[in-house]
Amino acid sequence: MHFWQAFLATFSLVFLAELGDKTQLAVFLMAAQDRPLWGVFLGSASALVLSTVIAVLLGATLSRYISPDIIQKGAGVAFVVIGFLLLSGKI
Repeated sequence: MHFWQAFLATFSLVFLAELGDKTQLAVFLMAAQDRPLWGVFLGSASALVLSTVIAVLLGATLSRYISPDIIQKGAGVAFVVIGFLLLSGKI
């Protein structure tokens, strides 16, 4: 896969996944509390960049030892379990 294909695919997936999630709502509320907007923006953008760096490094490292198919299936199971826990009120 070429750089720009990977970039656009990742950008699209992350952008859509982040729309309306609790992180975006938290940033929305912080900006609404009369805080310096650039401070809110730079703080939230930096946090997203750092968490993404960690995810990229962890994914690259794990894929050396575990098949990407197993990682993908494990992530899918984790999402389903977390969804059920959220729906049942246990989280």
